[in-house]
Amino acid sequence: MAKIRVLVVDDAVVVRRLVADALGSDPDLEVVGTAANGRLALAKMPQLNPDVVTLDIEMPEMDGLETLKAIRKEWPKLPVIMFSTLTTRGGTSTLDALALGATDYVTKPSANGSITASMERVRAELISRIKVFAGRQQPDVLPVRRPAKPALRTPPTISSRIDIVAIGVSTGGPEALGVVIPTLPANFPVPIVVVQHMPPLFTRLLAERLSAKSRIAVQEGQAGGALHPGSGWIAPGDYHMVVERHDPARLSLNQAPPENSCRPSVDVLFRSVAQAYGPHALAVVMTGMGRDGLRGSEAIREAGGQVIAQNEATSVVWGMPGFVAGAGLAERVLPLSEIGPEIVRRTNVGRSPIREATWG
Repeated sequence: MAKIRVLVVDDAVVVRRLVADALGSDPDLEVVGTAANGRLALAKMPQLNPDVVTLDIEMPEMDGLETLKAIRKEWPKLPVIMFSTLTTRGGTSTLDALALGATDYVTKPSANGSITASMERVRAELISRIKVFAGRQQPDVLPVRRPAKPALRTPPTISSRIDIVAIGVSTGGPEALGVVIPTLPANFPVPIVVVQHMPPLFTRLLAERLSAKSRIAVQEGQAGGALHPGSGWIAPGDYHMVVERHDPARLSLNQAPPENSCRPSVDVLFRSVAQAYGPHALAVVMTGMGRDGLRGSEAIREAGGQVIAQNEATSVVWGMPGFVAGAGLAERVLPLSEIGPEIVRRTNVGRSPIREATWG
């Protein structure tokens, strides 16, 4: 089988060499070219015919966002992975890139780290993504489809009143959340808690962006924060977020070891929601690589709660929702456009119907 052809675009010679060496160490990958800016990259692409492009955001002459726009016009389906810095400017630009159609992003290694450590991080962050996006590797091996565990206490029913919505999402998540959250009315009757796999700072920027385009308030989760209806909380990067049932329910943050190589972890949040809300919880698992959320969805179902998942056709990567669907845990597997209305429908049960609030 032919090697996956990768074009590396970055204005820093050191970064181009580091990424090329790291990717070149994998027998399935071939770095077919490098470019110091977007203009040079676009000139080379017809001849190089890459399968995947890694693209720096901040470059002279033609930056990553302008380059991405041009790529999407000529090659709308070509996987593009952005290289971002862990800064406010880098985080904002990364969210802009995802909105423009970037497939995913990785953060640049620290300039203070060793070359060996930086190469290992590049391998860990990039290689699996490149193989998945190029169609050479499944996000993971899906389990054999089977019915939900017989140990479930009570099969969930749409007649159960929902008092909290918990969402887990990863690769493709910012755009998926940008579709779902704005569909919710301002008088949405329950709190929403979210784990989106992102580093520190990025989660705050994502919350601010979602809040600006939605009718419900969205913020980054804070320790001790009280949950109330019509608002959403996103777990901060590098912290697990859990729900503790008091009156009202409150958030707690911790830096316990990662689960599924993730912190924050969907499983951690979902388990706490299952314990705090039992049959009155709705879990939503959307696009993402890996299987984070599978065990947490089992906990939700075992407590009598409800689970829905995004379908394969509308997921950037059908890993997380695929595992949940494949395990028989999702009552419904829906396209992205139907998830928001389904959330509203389920939270309406046992309440006066939510009327769509108008924009003020």
